[in-house]
This record gives sequence, C-alpha cells and structure tokens, in this order.
Amino acid sequence: MEKIRAVCCGYYGQGNAGDEALLASLLQMLPDNVLPLVLSGDPKKTRDRYNVETFSRKAFFPVLKALRQSDVFIWGGGSLIQDATSAVSPLYYAGLMGLAQQQGLKTIAWAQGIGPLNRHLTRWVARNAFAGCSAVSVRDRASATLLRNWKISSIIAPDPVWALDSLPVKGLWDLPAPRVAITLRSHPQLTPTRLNNLTRALIDFQKATETCILLVPFQLNRDYAIAQSIASQLPGPNHIFSLEDPRELKGLFQGVEMAIGMRFHSLIMAASQECRCFALSYDPKVNLLMEELAMPGWDLDQLPDDPNTISKAWLEHYVNGDALTPHQIQSLVDRSLMHRDLLAEALAVG
Repeated sequence: MEKIRAVCCGYYGQGNAGDEALLASLLQMLPDNVLPLVLSGDPKKTRDRYNVETFSRKAFFPVLKALRQSDVFIWGGGSLIQDATSAVSPLYYAGLMGLAQQQGLKTIAWAQGIGPLNRHLTRWVARNAFAGCSAVSVRDRASATLLRNWKISSIIAPDPVWALDSLPVKGLWDLPAPRVAITLRSHPQLTPTRLNNLTRALIDFQKATETCILLVPFQLNRDYAIAQSIASQLPGPNHIFSLEDPRELKGLFQGVEMAIGMRFHSLIMAASQECRCFALSYDPKVNLLMEELAMPGWDLDQLPDDPNTISKAWLEHYVNGDALTPHQIQSLVDRSLMHRDLLAEALAVG
C-alpha cells in the first residue's frame, strides 16, 4: 500500500510531558499506511524517542520542505488555539494550517481543546483555520459548542491520552507503599504563599498517612524547582521522578494510590490507572475535566489559606474518596478512540 506522508504539528519537542503524551497518542493512532513527519522543538530527541522523521518547528524553510513532501497536515492535539498566554500561539498554528492548505494538503484538526480566545483577531483567525479543515475532533464540550456556533462540524471524544499505552517504571516498586503522586507546575496563581500552604498541608498529610510522596515534574524547566522545594521539607519517604517518555509517566500511576495535581494530563493519566484524584485548577480545561469526572479539587485562586483545611480535604479523599471504576475507565478509553477513527476515515485512500 502506498504510504501517505503526514506532517504532525503540535507543541512537540518542548519538554512538556502533556504535549509529548499527545504526540505519542497520535503516533499510536495513525493508520499503518501513514508516514509521520513531526515538527519538533527538539528534532533529534523526537526522532530518537519515536523513530520518526522530524523537522524543526522553529525554522521556516525546513517546515516548508516538510509540507512540500507531504499529503496531509495533522494539527493537534491539545490547547494550541488559545490566547490566554499570548496571541502568538494561535497565530503560529493557524498560519501553518493556512500554509499547508496553500500547498494543497488535506488538513485535519485533531483532539483540539480550543480557547480561551479573548481577542477578536485570534477568534477570527481560529474560525477561518478550523473552517478550512477536512475533519475536526475536539476533546471537550466547550470546544464543540464553540465550533457549532461557528457552523463547523466536529466530533467530540475524551482526550486521546486516555488510550495511550503505558510502560513500567524502573525503581517504582522498590519505593515503600502506599504512594501518593504530586504534580505541580509554575504558574502566576501558584504564589509563594500558596505553595507554602500546599507544602505545609502535604507535610501534615504525609505524617497522618505514612505515605511515600512521589513528586512528578511534567516540564522540568517549570516544575522541577517546585518538586525539589517540597521534597526538601517532607518528613517522610519521597522521590522525584523525572521521566521523559510519556508512556512511562502513565505507567507510574499504576503504582499510586492517589494523585494531587495541577497538570491536566497528569490527572487523566492517574484517573486512567484507577487512582483517586484531587485537582488544583489553574485553567478552564482542568475545571472541565473536574466537572466531567466529578473530581474534587479547588481553583488555585480559591485555595484555602489554612494548610490544615487543605490537609483535611486530602485525607478525606484519601480515606473515603472513589477512583473511577474499571467500567468507567474502559468507556473513556473506548470513546477516546474516536480520534483514531477520525484519522482512519480522513486518511482513507480513495
């Protein structure tokens, strides 16, 4: 069968485990007759990890070369089209989509989480970019509603990382049980005062539960210093896991009783492995996940000022909270495979 060459574009090769998990999920879901060409911030690392052809996402002429060698442009997944941090991200990705369409490529928006889009320009650019796609899948109701208001059809399915394969983690089972994983990230809402309150609450929580605390940075340059700071203050056993393969990150949660996290994909990975989860939200996508899974937690800007209140909430969930049932997890995994089915249909030869 003749190979279809597909440029895969996302926030890949930037050291963010959530986006790496989306890339790994995409590569896992691509039909066998598709040859991926991945645009990456670190082409060598991406090539070595996934054994795929890569091009620098930051260099115009290599990107243009990749487009000219290809048949399809796959755009996603995740929160690529949002202007909460800056207007640059949606303009960059929509610009690449427009360039791909100018080159005559079939364009697919895959597993998108759209928004927030606060600027008129970025909303206009996003609407036109999605309107030019041959197929669109989204991962949440808010994104589907936005596209429906724009008269753009899409399918909605849970984030594809629900279906990502997992790999065992060396050394995990040598650590004392039970284990609780913590995934915090640098963010303006995680002020020094809030981080101190969370750390003090975690100290009390560990004393009460005698758990081993696993600190899991999902993006080293944003998360590792926070993990180190917490680890230096914990009274009991703890370990920092700096894992680069997203399949290992998902496998880590197989040995965890409960996860307390800010990172969106850490909560998905943990929930998929039957962990009890407690969310600390900094972003609407985390709030949507909390709502959809009935997951307890707080918005960071509403975090209690009293560490004892925080610790008691964690203890209550640790003792009496419920993880997703195997049936619920399997349903989410099965429905997330709709993103795979969209690829198969859109890339079918004929």
